[in-house]
Amino acid sequence: MQRLGFEEREEFLRFSTENPEAFWSELEKETGVAWFVPYTRVLDMPQGPEWARWFPGGQINIAWNCLDRWVNTPQPACVWRNERGARREVSFRDLTLNSNRLAHYLRSLGIEAGDRVALCAPVEPEILTVLYACLKIGAILVPIFSGYSASTIASLLDSSGARMVFTTETATRRGKRTPMREKVNEALERPNKVEHVLNLSEIHSRIELQPSYFDMESLPPEAPWLLLFTPGTGGQPKGCLHSHAGALLQAAKDIYLAFDHKPTDRFFWLTDIGWMMGAWTIIGNHHFGGTVFLYDGAPDHPDGNRLLQILEDERITTFGLSPGDARLLRNTSQPDEYPLESLRLLGSSGAPWDETSWLWYYERIGKGRCPVIDIASVTEIFGAFLEPLPIQSLKPCSLGGPAPGIAATVVDEKGRPVQRRGGFLVSTKPTLSMTAGIWGDPSRYVADYWTQFPSCWSQGDWASIDEDGQWFLHGRANDCLNVSGRKVGPGEVEQILCEHPGVAEAAVIGVPGALKGDEIVAFVVARNNPRLPLQTTELAAHLVREMGAQFRPKAIHVVADLPKTFAGNIVRRLIRQKYLGEELTESSAVGNPSALDYVPRKRG
Repeated sequence: MQRLGFEEREEFLRFSTENPEAFWSELEKETGVAWFVPYTRVLDMPQGPEWARWFPGGQINIAWNCLDRWVNTPQPACVWRNERGARREVSFRDLTLNSNRLAHYLRSLGIEAGDRVALCAPVEPEILTVLYACLKIGAILVPIFSGYSASTIASLLDSSGARMVFTTETATRRGKRTPMREKVNEALERPNKVEHVLNLSEIHSRIELQPSYFDMESLPPEAPWLLLFTPGTGGQPKGCLHSHAGALLQAAKDIYLAFDHKPTDRFFWLTDIGWMMGAWTIIGNHHFGGTVFLYDGAPDHPDGNRLLQILEDERITTFGLSPGDARLLRNTSQPDEYPLESLRLLGSSGAPWDETSWLWYYERIGKGRCPVIDIASVTEIFGAFLEPLPIQSLKPCSLGGPAPGIAATVVDEKGRPVQRRGGFLVSTKPTLSMTAGIWGDPSRYVADYWTQFPSCWSQGDWASIDEDGQWFLHGRANDCLNVSGRKVGPGEVEQILCEHPGVAEAAVIGVPGALKGDEIVAFVVARNNPRLPLQTTELAAHLVREMGAQFRPKAIHVVADLPKTFAGNIVRRLIRQKYLGEELTESSAVGNPSALDYVPRKRG
């Protein structure tokens, strides 16, 4: 900001969206992006904003920016631990040489630029070798969450057309080993194009005789390198394609500006390589030669202090998780026993916060001195749509405002900007990391993201801006409730419920009602405190006091657990389907399927 002559954050943000070509040109120089061939211009839109081309004429490769140029860097590229206590460090040098050898091996199998290579494995150091080897040959990596069922894995392998799969023999979570290779083999019994399957543990023996130098591909900026699948309507996943230049600059911008990257940082985001945040963490930090910490296991095994001990032992400086995982730790950990003096910043993504859990995270984990950088991470954008900057004041649960370079606003059903009430979160301009279409279905890409509001991008989130200009997310717009003519996000209601001292977690759905439109039905998990017995009538009165009489719930059910994805996000869609007696769609994405048994069926 100082170099560009801006004194205020708002001035800087306006510049980033009103002059996108100047902003991204300055950003790539500021963050030290290395080009094999310089670009001729920043932005070209001959086919309209939906198909914007960024940095045409240039040649680039993420692998050079994030790995090879750091070969002599003394700090490790990765520190890894698992829940059984194993620990490994991987240097930039070893990662460079091994990814070169694996790139040669992939070429010997006939894998070329544009081919898809699937990675269906838990978090192990070798996933980095696979990621960078694919980047070097120009292949497209397809991360598949290892917790998916065989049928879901089969569907994604078939949809992507992957020619090779990397996996492991087993996966371990909460001390229980489950067969991983067996599940992949079962998936391969269905239609697919897979020619090769290799366990991560076999990589060393296959590549040890391969050359340690590899002349990586010089690629156009729009060349795809990552195919991420995200849930779509009706349970049909959408494949989002991300490019070398777009993904690199987006992740580097987020780490540099929102997370204030320092050379000595140790960056730990509790995530999986199957989610966007996994690849984002790796290339965003490695672009600066930074160290990432990877963890394989459950956050509360063998007890709720496991992550706190890791933060302390590994001197983590930046730590991020989902609000769901924060609520889990809030109920199981004792953070006052750990000084956590190395922490500078906290991060979060994935779901709306409730204020009680946010304050616990800020005060007990961050000790009241680490800002909570809550980002609206979007798979289709490979990074933050909304994010605070560390220089601004924040209210609990706030995401600050639009991320630099994102022309975000909140609009009503007719596309008119709104303030101080909920609306659709949209972008009025393209940004360089928006997915380059939907894999195999370009018409669906335009229909899903560019048609709801003229010339606007919308991925279906519900958000609001308060009287002080602070931005908040409230969940997916298609989860929103229309109560007596007022549309509210479920996160707004859940936050109020979680502020009650007897509530640990809450999920809210809307069911058709005769008078109000949607009737609120809530499912709550009680906090383990016998002095605070959870009375549903008291909870209903609490909700009415905070939100008004029209929000009196139709029913409140106290349950032992709530179904969540493996990333810790509550799956309201399945709760609603179970409650209404409908068919459950794509339930394999749930990490604790037994929680669905606690959801009662609607009576009458």
